[in-house]
Amino acid sequence: METLQQLQEFFQVQDLTGTFSMADVAIGLVLSFVLSALIGLLYKKTHKGTSYTQSYVCTLVITCMVVTIIMLIVGSNIARAFTLVGALSIIRFRNAIKETRDVGFIFFTMAIGMAAGTKFYLLAIIATAVISLVVLIMNRFNWYARPVSSQVLKIQLKNGVDFEKLFDGAFVKYTAMSDLISVDSIRADSLTELVYNVQLKKKVNKQEFIAAIKKLNDNLAVNLLTGYNAVDL
Repeated sequence: METLQQLQEFFQVQDLTGTFSMADVAIGLVLSFVLSALIGLLYKKTHKGTSYTQSYVCTLVITCMVVTIIMLIVGSNIARAFTLVGALSIIRFRNAIKETRDVGFIFFTMAIGMAAGTKFYLLAIIATAVISLVVLIMNRFNWYARPVSSQVLKIQLKNGVDFEKLFDGAFVKYTAMSDLISVDSIRADSLTELVYNVQLKKKVNKQEFIAAIKKLNDNLAVNLLTGYNAVDL
């Protein structure tokens, strides 16, 4: 023991573990792991779309535990807090977040990690339970969702075809609204692709609508994207 103290004095090493105990570390890490694992399961259960990745959910758990350690290190020392902020500011994330909801889950796990690291254990548990319940309710009752009322229609044509009024008859019969979004040359300028925003009339058969369009474009490709605004493309 005296040798350790002598070494600390010789190298001018300050023992900072007095700011927290091993029990604090164990409880904080275990609690942050359990709560973030539950948050990960919540994310997996309520995720919609095609952008789900296992690595993102694992990152949520790791982030929560790392934030817990950071809060234990910082404690009530303002100098250490500013030092950590400066050190962490050099980190740059290159991966784009595909869903704004994913950002919310990152902040969720960070907040729980902060609570566990500052020994607000009951707050961490209650916050996880309440926020998770809110997420489940929003997912179950599909809050703030808008009914899909429009679709994207892609039509391929041979170059040189006058398309200005070519599809007017089909659009009048099958759609309540149609707007030309873009015109583009594809396949080495051998074809023209038209992109429309259309709203089909009620009870219109989509296959019948596509067949009517194909009669007008010489049976070239026709794609109708339904629900494009609710799926990651």
